[in-house]
Amino acid sequence: MKFAIQSRNDELSNRLMDEAKKYLTDFGLVFDEAEPEIVLSIGGDGTMLHAYHKYQHRLQETAFVGIHTGHLGFYADWKPEEIEKLVIAISRKKFQVIEYPLLEVTVNYQDSNESVTYLAMNESTVKSPEVTLVMDVELNGGHFERFRGDGLCMSTPSGSTAYNKALGGAILHPSLASMQLTEMASINNRVFRTVGAPLVLPAHHKCVLTPVKGPDFMVTIDHLQLFLKDVKSIEYQVSEKRVRFARFRPFPFWSRVHDSFIDSDV
Repeated sequence: MKFAIQSRNDELSNRLMDEAKKYLTDFGLVFDEAEPEIVLSIGGDGTMLHAYHKYQHRLQETAFVGIHTGHLGFYADWKPEEIEKLVIAISRKKFQVIEYPLLEVTVNYQDSNESVTYLAMNESTVKSPEVTLVMDVELNGGHFERFRGDGLCMSTPSGSTAYNKALGGAILHPSLASMQLTEMASINNRVFRTVGAPLVLPAHHKCVLTPVKGPDFMVTIDHLQLFLKDVKSIEYQVSEKRVRFARFRPFPFWSRVHDSFIDSDV
């Protein structure tokens, strides 16, 4: 089996990376950064996002597993002291593959037929940093609302515990093939109205955002920031592609939610 390692590049993460690389090669696995079958992420959820985007072109061939070296994350389910246990499990090459939905983001431009498509594992946001963002929101080909406010966030189920939750969105189980649209400080008064609540959309639905007026704006794809000009529309839908995680033991999602947001001892 071929493997690669993504580190957060702090002292602890780099030490664990060196240990894992030595152990795995001793067990006969091959270190291959170009075409790994399994990628070990050592750090936090941000490190896992970097690993995912690095190997986004190999989603069908590569599975991910994480060791968290900071605060407990939702993608990294092994502790630093379990490094040897995890290495042995990987060397036996027996694991369950769990697949999570991804968000497909297509940006269409005004002056050409050019379209660029991205895949987000956590979320995509649309913001206008200096002025109010004004966007027409279309659901399944029909106009839904004209949004005015700071911005909009479309998240995956696995990303619902991240920025989406901070905005007041719902926590969705990552097995649900869906996406969630959440508002950022919408303007609601006697003149302007929005629905004022997160929308959970199933996999067969499409959401299109069309700029109404105003200057250029910023679109994020997970940790990536895109400052866009001359955008005709932005299309969101649940991707047919999925990200694959290697599970070597049970990974109870609701226990992780409890440990992250309720149990203060973690």
